[in-house]
Amino acid sequence: MQPTSRRRIRGPRRTTVLASLTALTLAMTMSASTGGLMDGSSTASGALGLARNTALGPCMINGVIGVQMSEGIPTATGYARSTGTVRALNLMVDFPDVPGEGSAMDRLAEFFPQTRDWFRTSSYGRLDYRPETPIRHWLRMPKKFTDYGIQRGAPFDPGYRRLVDDIVAKADPDVDFRTYDLVNILITPNAGPSALDTVLSVTFAGNRDAPTADGVPIANASFIYSRQDDGSGTYAETGYRVLPHENGHTFGLPDLYTLEGGSAVGHWDIMSEDWGANNDLLAWHKWKLGWLDSTQISCASTRGTSEHRLTPLSRAGGPKLLFVPLTKTTGYAVEVRTKAGNDEAVCKPGVLIYRVDADIDTGHGPITVVDSTPRSGGCTRSPNVQAELSDATYGAGSTFTDAESHLRISVTDAGRDGDYRVRVTRS
Repeated sequence: MQPTSRRRIRGPRRTTVLASLTALTLAMTMSASTGGLMDGSSTASGALGLARNTALGPCMINGVIGVQMSEGIPTATGYARSTGTVRALNLMVDFPDVPGEGSAMDRLAEFFPQTRDWFRTSSYGRLDYRPETPIRHWLRMPKKFTDYGIQRGAPFDPGYRRLVDDIVAKADPDVDFRTYDLVNILITPNAGPSALDTVLSVTFAGNRDAPTADGVPIANASFIYSRQDDGSGTYAETGYRVLPHENGHTFGLPDLYTLEGGSAVGHWDIMSEDWGANNDLLAWHKWKLGWLDSTQISCASTRGTSEHRLTPLSRAGGPKLLFVPLTKTTGYAVEVRTKAGNDEAVCKPGVLIYRVDADIDTGHGPITVVDSTPRSGGCTRSPNVQAELSDATYGAGSTFTDAESHLRISVTDAGRDGDYRVRVTRS
């Protein structure tokens, strides 16, 4: 898949999805992982045990067959499970022409334990992410880095296929690939261009045609290259976040950036912008991943007026997501974001409203945040962050109107504890 051009300061990582989309399943996947990169028995990542005739059925929008990494619920089969215990194999790789910088374990420490902790916080403990490193030294490849012909966003053929074949050959004596749910290939950062020029980091997710190891395809694998340094001097605290972004793809989440960058969602989801100050996932994504219960979702699918209470996304428990379906593939999501947990970048707490379209491919803007203060310039001062949407949230007494859909979403009250009350009117 060819990458999409973007501002030079931060190029996009296109996620390559080579698997044909299979029939969707509503089976629940809440049990602990037994490993298996693609053992043929995987159900949808974070699939929810919900039937179409439940109250939430109208809000389980989904795209047509062929949409790459659709925002629809439930997520298609073939991705890594996103609840219970997930075992992540980490392999540090270097090359004869670019030997590893420092030790392999130093490279690993750039991402852990931060990535594990980020997932624990974001999932409210529902994802037990276990990074494992059976090989604690650099895996030296038999060919020069330039010999593999690695290109930005390139699929598994031919360069990546050769690279993965060599990685497997080197690691196989010490690794049983059948026991892992996903693979992280941490490339020495001096291989390839700087992330300021071109971001090579990429994930291959749900790929049934991937090279195999121990009889299973390396179907959900993230490759991390140059350091994602935003120039703010906070790399030690924020640089790891390229990995939870890439791992998000292995769980079936799409890229939210557009041709212009992260302007459609800004810093409200790590699948949009993953550098700089911390940010969480949208509540819609947490529902897709199985991190929210059906009792935490409100579905405003009928005409008339309904009242809803929402609690901050960063706080475990309580109602988290209000969804207003417009069609079988689109709708508006409503949630509360505050400066807490993984949301340290929030500079204007309040009610976030965004449109979800399950018929739009990854990297083409499947989610669009509604800006309550357009052309304000935003409120964040973090470097290299799409500032305009940082103050997009709605406060008490404000209303969003979609005249074409005959819809009004009003924030009627804000409690001292961070809870908000929202009224939906559909005519």
